Amino acid sequence: MNRHFEDARYYLTRAGKKAKQGVAEELEPVEEKFRELTGGDEEPEASRLDKIRADLEEIEERAEGEAKEAVGKARERIHAYRHGAEAEPAESKA
Repeated sequence: MNRHFEDARYYLTRAGKKAKQGVAEELEPVEEKFRELTGGDEEPEASRLDKIRADLEEIEERAEGEAKEAVGKARERIHAYRHGAEAEPAESKA
């Protein structure tokens, strides 16, 4: 990379970090006032999105269990079919 671009990238990164610090300092009193008005340290009530996520996780776990059970049953049927199919031709040869 050209030295000029490297220098420009460095100074842009530095300027971005300084701007972020400046904004944080400027908004600090606003944040304190907001926390004061909303009871800042209290645990917020579970949002609707959090409830939906919890429900989806529960459904996912249940579906995974049902899928594993279905796969197990299918494997048993295949095993029984293969062993039953192997036994039938042997009986017809006798």
